[in-house]
Amino acid sequence: MQEVLVGEHNFTASTGDQFKIALYTNSATISASSTVYTSSGETTNTAGSAYTAGGQNLTSVTPALKSSTTACCDFSDVSWSTASFTAYGALIYNDDTTGDKAVCVLNFGGDKTASAGTFTIQFPDFTAAAAILRLANA
Repeated sequence: MQEVLVGEHNFTASTGDQFKIALYTNSATISASSTVYTSSGETTNTAGSAYTAGGQNLTSVTPALKSSTTACCDFSDVSWSTASFTAYGALIYNDDTTGDKAVCVLNFGGDKTASAGTFTIQFPDFTAAAAILRLANA
């Protein structure tokens, strides 16, 4: 949160930083206190080549004020086709910063598996109540 307030991350769609999402197994040690991308505990393919280390690029949606008190950021949904892997969570990180600084950690609440299918992360609605990243004045 502090990095957002000092301008470390630029979420603007066309001119901002490149963000990525990496998937992790239940043995990973990522948490709310994670500060950078790590390959430790990262998901690997059990067959095929759908997932590559470091994850996949995200497409940002330019931040917007979604209520009089809440600014939000969003990403387009992301998919891996012909996927054969299991993921327990994910890390969104800034691929343009030195050290690949973490933005947020997602916990899927249990293992999610794809077997020669499509693995999709569907981001929540781009609203003040639901957006994946929200900065609010309470």
